Amino acid sequence: MRYMNTRKKMVIEGRKVLLPFYLLLFLPLTALAQVTVSTTNGKVSGIDQEGTMAFLGIPYAKVERFMPPQPVEKWQGVRACDHWGPMTMQQTNRPMTEEQMSENCCVLNVWTTDLKAKKPVMFWLHGGGFDSGTSEWDPGMCLAKKDVVVVSINHRLNILGFLDLSTCDKKYKYSGNVGMLDAVQALEWVRDNIANFGGDPNNVTIFGESGGGGKVGTLLCMPKARGLFHKAIIMSGTILNVNTKAMTEELGEVVLKELGIDKKNVDKIKNVPYKDLYAAGQRAMAASIGTRRPGTPMMWGFGPTPDGEVLIKQPFQPDFCDFNDDVPIMIGTTFNELQRVRYGQPLTLEQARTELQRTFGDETDAYISAFCEAYPENSLGQLPADLLSIDWLFRPKTIITADAIGGKRKADTYVYMFTVGESDDRGYKGSAHGSELKYCFDVLNNQLSQKYKGLGGSPKYWADTMSDIWAKFAHDGNPNTNGTSIWVAWQPYTKENGELMEIGGLQPTMHHNHDRKLEEIIDRHCFKQLDEFRKNHQ
Repeated sequence: MRYMNTRKKMVIEGRKVLLPFYLLLFLPLTALAQVTVSTTNGKVSGIDQEGTMAFLGIPYAKVERFMPPQPVEKWQGVRACDHWGPMTMQQTNRPMTEEQMSENCCVLNVWTTDLKAKKPVMFWLHGGGFDSGTSEWDPGMCLAKKDVVVVSINHRLNILGFLDLSTCDKKYKYSGNVGMLDAVQALEWVRDNIANFGGDPNNVTIFGESGGGGKVGTLLCMPKARGLFHKAIIMSGTILNVNTKAMTEELGEVVLKELGIDKKNVDKIKNVPYKDLYAAGQRAMAASIGTRRPGTPMMWGFGPTPDGEVLIKQPFQPDFCDFNDDVPIMIGTTFNELQRVRYGQPLTLEQARTELQRTFGDETDAYISAFCEAYPENSLGQLPADLLSIDWLFRPKTIITADAIGGKRKADTYVYMFTVGESDDRGYKGSAHGSELKYCFDVLNNQLSQKYKGLGGSPKYWADTMSDIWAKFAHDGNPNTNGTSIWVAWQPYTKENGELMEIGGLQPTMHHNHDRKLEEIIDRHCFKQLDEFRKNHQ
């Protein structure tokens, strides 16, 4: 799943320092030499970041290539956790130091405002699919001011996190899922240590966007993670992982073949340089199970695989494992997601209809009619552009999953759609995939607020509102805030009520099954590749 690459480029390619571009807005950083916190591995010190105590790059696991994570060795003295730790190895367009990117990447970050409190913990899993990314993208200092403790992690991804070598040697039994076992190890660290940072280990919310949302869904299906978290938020994460054990076992064997390594000598793979290993993995996919295309409505290859032990089932197909039925879930999407938006271009309704016919054929008129029913006051009144710009990937499967779990579990389900639009010097961009993160993490600044003025409620209002909702859900599993952020009651979702909170416009608005007919049409026409896969793998 590589649908966060645009954000990766923004952070990596143009970067001359380790900090994400918008975090520079929050400098200077001040060392907290006088504040130390004890962990099970030793003492750590952090930095002051926007009035919060930030502890960056704390090691939570020791890793050996393709093996499950192990506890970190204890250290003496105080470890200065004052800068980002390394991201996992991944494809980049420039050389990076081992401090910036390393196989020894299992580090986490903590933001808190009160070491003696007992606040809810929000445990963030970054986007980038199961292929790339870093916790640097989404700093948690502003969200931590919402009476929560924020934790984010780096962990093994791509071929390092998900190469299935289980057919070669029993010691590699778990190699196909070690990337997610890293996340479990980080949650165990939270259980054992977060109380010393002012967090409540018995009130942990896992949340993530894009691939991070997929990771949240995966943790909901991992028995070893049971009890380590208590609430879950899935943001734009419902592209389906279709890996099967047979697929990943085949892929693992072809990787060895590409490297010229016999199964009996599988240990030699530990010495292959990462660049060569990654390239062999891409060749192996092409030669066996096939490579993924951008925009594909499913992912496979180097990602989690059900094995009956570490991972019981793939999430979103359509639900999660029932052993987490008591975990409240909030799930949602953005209005445009990864769709190539057409705003600001000369476009008539007939031109839009002609383009739509390539996808929807004889249901094109039904699609247009269903869109107009769902969005009678569509964004900026740009009907032709909206018809081509609305999300065709995430929302259909989000409804299917919400239908499967809403009102059918012990805990409640809440569904949202983020529609806050943005524009730049080139015009209106819509509500793109990942555009909600600066609102969720409340990292907007005055310049940005002025830039986006007039697109509905002010960006600052929506940053306050969205971060309030997310923090409130972390407190008690109910997103209804005590203040004025939500002006109408947000009821739990069921298939019958289709309850959806729209985060956009002038204020939050409730909808009820407003786009079900539209999304059923989209599902029929935009997931034919998925339908074909399922037909061939029954």
